[in-house]
Amino acid sequence: MTTIDANCRCGAIALKITGKPVVQLYCHCDDCQAAHGAAYVLSAIYPASAVEVERGKPTPMVVKATERMRCEDCGTYLFSEIARVGMRSVSAYLLPKGEFNPQFHVQCQHAVLPVVDNLPHYKGFPASFGGVEEFVDW
Repeated sequence: MTTIDANCRCGAIALKITGKPVVQLYCHCDDCQAAHGAAYVLSAIYPASAVEVERGKPTPMVVKATERMRCEDCGTYLFSEIARVGMRSVSAYLLPKGEFNPQFHVQCQHAVLPVVDNLPHYKGFPASFGGVEEFVDW
């Protein structure tokens, strides 16, 4: 079984991530934009039980609606809880190089600028995530 040891920038918080992600994606929602000060966020989504805090105590932060966990000392965003489906959305910046393999973009209705690549660009979420198969055309 695959295991990833991940740390915040200062090393105060350590995560142990076990297994493979359910999905990896780019999120363009306005909540992610506000929380991260970025046009989009790189996210690797795992079952909540696969993401364990081994050292330190993450601090919760809510900017709009989503509770995100971060390191209080250095501010590194670690993960957010997707409690209604028992998942954790881990910042893909914490993964080792080569481990982030995005499958699609979501919430492109909020995109700051077009991102042109060969991945699907969903206006909201794909049907498999409770959305509809509606895409944006850049």
